[in-house]
Amino acid sequence: MKLIAGNSNRPLAEAIAQNLGVDLTRASIRRFADMEVFVEILENVRGEDVFVIQPTSFPANDTLMELLILIDALRRASARRITAVMPYFGYARQDRKTSSRAPITAKLVANIVTTAGAHRVLTLDLHAGQIQGFFDIPVDNLFAGPVFVRHVRDSLSVQGKMPEGLTIVSPDVGGVVRARAMAKKLDAGLAIIDKRREKIGESEVMNIIGDVEGRDCIMLDDIVDSAGTLCNAAGALKDAGAKSVSAYVSHGVLSGAAVERVNKSPLEKMIITDSIEATPDIIASPKIKQISIAPLMAEAIIRINQERSVSNLFG
Repeated sequence: MKLIAGNSNRPLAEAIAQNLGVDLTRASIRRFADMEVFVEILENVRGEDVFVIQPTSFPANDTLMELLILIDALRRASARRITAVMPYFGYARQDRKTSSRAPITAKLVANIVTTAGAHRVLTLDLHAGQIQGFFDIPVDNLFAGPVFVRHVRDSLSVQGKMPEGLTIVSPDVGGVVRARAMAKKLDAGLAIIDKRREKIGESEVMNIIGDVEGRDCIMLDDIVDSAGTLCNAAGALKDAGAKSVSAYVSHGVLSGAAVERVNKSPLEKMIITDSIEATPDIIASPKIKQISIAPLMAEAIIRINQERSVSNLFG
């Protein structure tokens, strides 16, 4: 087994390698003067089972090209099997036609990753589960839910018992299944934010479905980009009488003024995974904390390598 890391999230790749007790395969990834990507694999990979660790986060186009060129280099170097490990799958929000003559870019990315030579994909919390069907190769879509549940229990439990009055909140209707699963595991209540989005990047909270008054609310989301929706929802929950509001997010994109918005919001804390490398603003934020998915990804990688089931990692 070989692990190769792109430049997108080197700390996560190193943490995964440490969990597996292996070294990252040496590779040179550099730019020509005109910013073309050049990749050279510096170790023999012939006949190897290779895992390329590369979230396609900002800058999405550059990190995607790095991934594709790494896969092509490995294919031409006669690697036996190539798995694209994409903890964050960029372009996942473009998973359907939202207007006339609009693209379905998630499908396009699936096509080009497959065409480049990947034999399978390992990812985390796809924005829409049906994106797995965009690929003609096997896809293992892990969930951050079990990691979040353990963190909530470790943070809130007293003598092994969870406090009463805990409510899991879905910030939109699309995340209800994810929130319901977490609420069931924590024996907590469930609430839903009903919102209307007038334009891209802006949302208006319309109504709260469920009882949140006097309760500790935990919002659960897969992607937070501008953080506008999440901060508006936090404000609405506090206005509705919530005792406290925090958030657990699989992918902290947090672009633009998102970190500042979170810092000024009613949120007590936001927990994100390290699927995307933290920026200095995120690291400095008093409200944002990263928890690692490296052990989860490492366990999935070893199971794939050994041809064992990964299904119990989905729970």
